[in-house]
Amino acid sequence: MFRGLSRRVNHCFAEGAGVICKRMARASAKSSQGRGTPPRSPAREALGARLSAPPSRPAARPRRRWGLLRFGFLATIWGLIAASVVLLILAWDLPRPESALATTRRPSTTLLASDGKLLATNGDLYGETLRLRDMPAHLPAAFIAIEDRRFREHWGIDPIGLLRAVHANFTSGRVVQGGSTLTQQLAKNLFLTPERSLKRKAQEAMLAFWLEQRFSKDELLEIYLNRVYLGAGTYGVDAAARLYFGVSARRLTPGQSAILAGLPKAPSRFNPRVNQAAAMTRGMEVLTAMTETGVLTATQALQAAEAIRFTPAPSRDAGWFADWVQDGMAGRAPGHADLVLRTTLDPVLQAAAEARIDAILAGPGARAGIFQGAVVAMDAATGAVRAMAGGKDYRNSPFNRATQARRQPGSAIKPFVFLAALEAGVGPQDMIADTALNLGGWSPGNGQWRARGEISVEEALAHSVNTSAVRLMQRAGGHRKVAEAARRAGLDGPFPRDATIALGTGEVTLLDLVAAYAPFANGGFRVEPFGVAQVQAEGRPWPLPRTEPERAFTPEHMDAMRAMMAAVVARGTGRAAAIPGRSVIGKTGTTQEYRDAWFIGISGGLVMGVWLGNDDGVPMDNVAGGGLPARLFRDILESAASERASSAR
Repeated sequence: MFRGLSRRVNHCFAEGAGVICKRMARASAKSSQGRGTPPRSPAREALGARLSAPPSRPAARPRRRWGLLRFGFLATIWGLIAASVVLLILAWDLPRPESALATTRRPSTTLLASDGKLLATNGDLYGETLRLRDMPAHLPAAFIAIEDRRFREHWGIDPIGLLRAVHANFTSGRVVQGGSTLTQQLAKNLFLTPERSLKRKAQEAMLAFWLEQRFSKDELLEIYLNRVYLGAGTYGVDAAARLYFGVSARRLTPGQSAILAGLPKAPSRFNPRVNQAAAMTRGMEVLTAMTETGVLTATQALQAAEAIRFTPAPSRDAGWFADWVQDGMAGRAPGHADLVLRTTLDPVLQAAAEARIDAILAGPGARAGIFQGAVVAMDAATGAVRAMAGGKDYRNSPFNRATQARRQPGSAIKPFVFLAALEAGVGPQDMIADTALNLGGWSPGNGQWRARGEISVEEALAHSVNTSAVRLMQRAGGHRKVAEAARRAGLDGPFPRDATIALGTGEVTLLDLVAAYAPFANGGFRVEPFGVAQVQAEGRPWPLPRTEPERAFTPEHMDAMRAMMAAVVARGTGRAAAIPGRSVIGKTGTTQEYRDAWFIGISGGLVMGVWLGNDDGVPMDNVAGGGLPARLFRDILESAASERASSAR
């Protein structure tokens, strides 16, 4: 009976009607009494009261808990999915970390002077790859002290360092401290761009974690020290040590290590080649950090600062020579390899050329309306270029007036006229007329020369007599013979196809003219000018084909030419080039209206040419080749000789 009643009550609750359930309960009770059921007991009354009471909701609290658990589970799942998507987006354009030690870069070219001193660098300059055991202990300690003191404690990201940087920047009101670890810097240097963005920082953190898992702390420090950018195109401590201090990183002093450790913060601003004062100030900050970490005592730090010395920067004006050398190497050496070029440049002679041309142009040159000049010095026997100045200031004008500017040589072309005459049978002591000459309405002038009627061929060259030179051209066989002699010497032309060739109305470069004078000094051999003596590609010798000197003239004719050119300096137009106690021969050259002034001289196996003038062809104030150019030739040789003597003492 109670089972049936229970089913009915449950059914009533399922329908959700309390009133209906009461009625059904009364009906059920009457029916039971009609069938002879016993009267209700107190227990039965209590049960009925309980069944007739409004229904309660005991399952609401468990349902709420289950809902919260379900929501938390779904939120976790969706959070993981969202995090995975974010990580996928961040990792989508990341480079492969396995390429850490094989990153691409621009091949470097290092130019050394003939004595091995650094001349110039281009590209990304890397030094020797060093292990920690190869470095002095204070070198890595300096980087750790100033960049990441907790390097050996953190796991790529340093929360303590980040909080410290945030506090320092907040209290100062500006960015004074960074929170990046050495591992983060390494990740950025190896894989990422300098872009400042949240995405880049997140990628940096991911790569830092990977690097910490992949490499040990010592390995990370080695990679960092060999790859960190330290200004002026240098990557790694060894390249920077060689550039700034002229030594290997193995031999760095504590003060020098402090200078290098201070560079990653701002390589351009603290570069010793740009601002030595800023580099020293930053170096002192690093030394202070080294004392705070116990690497140095205060006394040792002070001694280290006092001992810092920087190597002098290579000459900026040697840039003309460096450009010319590298242009000449294009296509002749492997373009993918790091190159070390031992050049032919003589630093002493180069410095003398730069200093004296600057002094001439700043003093008497400025008063005479001269604003540019060029100098080339060459070894007559081989063609090795020993000095080259392509103008007044390379920084303001890298245009090379020694190799790129084609100007009229004036009377500096006359040695080839006289040489052609010698080959035609004329002797130095033969007589030639110096009087006026008219060729089809063209009459060359002789300047201030007073005609004597006839003079020797040697005197005609010594005093640069134009009419005599034209007559000698005719004896030699005409302009074609003169052009042919000049081409054999190394001047390719084009040349005028008339008698004006004898007065230098063609156009030449200073370098070509100097090379063409080399046979007069070496016994008649044509040489090709060159600036590279040895090449190393990735540390290995690289063969460099070179044109060997080729005989172009007989020794007898060269002896005769030297004697006549000696007369130019001894008693002719080139007297200002004479150096007491030293043999000097040469030839002057001046063009119409004093637009160009030349002196090409030979002394002690060295051929040196000087040109003075203006880029726009504005005439100078009566400046002839025998004036300031001849004087500049003498000043350069005397200055170089004096410097060598001082160094020898």
